[in-house]
Amino acid sequence: MNFSDPTTLIFSIILCLFVALFLYGRKKNTHYNLPPGPRPLPIIGNLHILDLKRPYQTFHQLSKKYGLMYTIKLGEEKAVVLCGYDAVKDALVNHADEFSGRPKVPIFHEIIKGYGVIFAYDDNWKVMRRFTLSTLRDFGMGKEAIENKISEESDFLVQRFRSYKGEPFDNTMIINAAVANIIVSILLTNRFDYEDPTLLKLLKIVNENVQLIGSPMAMLYNAYPSVMRWCSTLKNTVARNVEEMHAFIRETFTNQKKQLDVNDQRNLIDTFLVKQQEEKPNPNLYFTNENLTALVSDLFAAGMETTSTTLRWGLLLMMKYPEIQRKVQSEIEKVIGSAEPQVTHRKEMPYTDAVIHEIQRFGNIVPSNLPHATTQDVKFRGYLLPKGTHVIPLLTSVLYDKDHFKKADEFYPEHFLDSSGNFVRKEAFMPFSAGKRSCVGENLAKMEMFLFFTRLLQNFTFQAPPGETLDLSPALGFTSSPMPYKICALPRV
Repeated sequence: MNFSDPTTLIFSIILCLFVALFLYGRKKNTHYNLPPGPRPLPIIGNLHILDLKRPYQTFHQLSKKYGLMYTIKLGEEKAVVLCGYDAVKDALVNHADEFSGRPKVPIFHEIIKGYGVIFAYDDNWKVMRRFTLSTLRDFGMGKEAIENKISEESDFLVQRFRSYKGEPFDNTMIINAAVANIIVSILLTNRFDYEDPTLLKLLKIVNENVQLIGSPMAMLYNAYPSVMRWCSTLKNTVARNVEEMHAFIRETFTNQKKQLDVNDQRNLIDTFLVKQQEEKPNPNLYFTNENLTALVSDLFAAGMETTSTTLRWGLLLMMKYPEIQRKVQSEIEKVIGSAEPQVTHRKEMPYTDAVIHEIQRFGNIVPSNLPHATTQDVKFRGYLLPKGTHVIPLLTSVLYDKDHFKKADEFYPEHFLDSSGNFVRKEAFMPFSAGKRSCVGENLAKMEMFLFFTRLLQNFTFQAPPGETLDLSPALGFTSSPMPYKICALPRV
């Protein structure tokens, strides 16, 4: 072969590159082996077989054909789906470190840029999570101080429900506001009136973004970000909402910084600002304004949305199943009477405890879970997953696992009761996820659920407006919320 000929030389180089790529590909494919799954099509992958409105339902159905661990292709992105309690627990608990990463999902990464705690990565995530857990504990999470705040807020909530005098009303924004005030008390110290325009604006932002990031358009954006950013307004709308929230937070901590007293830290923002002052200048600063802004936004949204959505499922299910509502009220009368509900009452109220757990299980609030990623190459269940593998630990498949919940598709509080009526813990009860990325506010949410729920059922019997059919189908969105409904809160005392 005459290599002095430029054409021959170029052809030889191209041929060598193809051979090298082929051999590299073979080497790579023999090194890693992802679990099998549905055959993808060019460009679209497996998007054509997904219900883009409720992809978690398709993910769950596919496990019946491809097993509890399979690979799916979302556009050009491969993801490993884990289904059922055993597989999800194995990854998130038994291999906690290896599965504690977060993939760079385009719509989140481009807007949040890895700040905060929910969509943070690597050391930044570790520092922010450690700070968040310790600060939430310091400001009363799981303690009497925050219990008193929830009880006080319950009084305001009962007053608002009473103001409707048994007439139908929509409870969404009211419950949003009541729950938001608890996390706000930790973040900012103050409390908002339910009609406060600032609070209503923040709640609207969170609710709209939860719907948008759970929409089919968001899934398409994440599959083809370079294309979709030119033909979709989705990212711009989400980014504009986030910026409005961040502007409020920046203004708040700028004002607090002027009054900061290191010996009198009033809330999480104060504590962060003190850490910011203490952090020595170095190339890897963590306590930055960007992290503070994203962290407060994360905690406000997560602390409000999931708990208020669970409470709204609870009231809807009590209207749907009045005999269960009556049993809860009977137990409240027996144990609490007309006194103020306290967390210590929970141990004496197995039926109510079982109902609350079943509301969380049946409501299936975060069905797809937040996405995970492997932090290193990991041998897992006979496969070798490379570092950075996108993993979907499907919570809906855990909460609806028929090996652990015999009537998984029904609302059945007896899932959490033994034959003698005693409360029974279920290992597959995992609404807060598990492992190192589990919900940082789990203890706070449990306390809120019990105190708000018992106070409301102590004071009211909930009924649907005359002639209205109650629909238990979930609405569309990143979280699984009830379809819009109205309630009649009939006073009991």
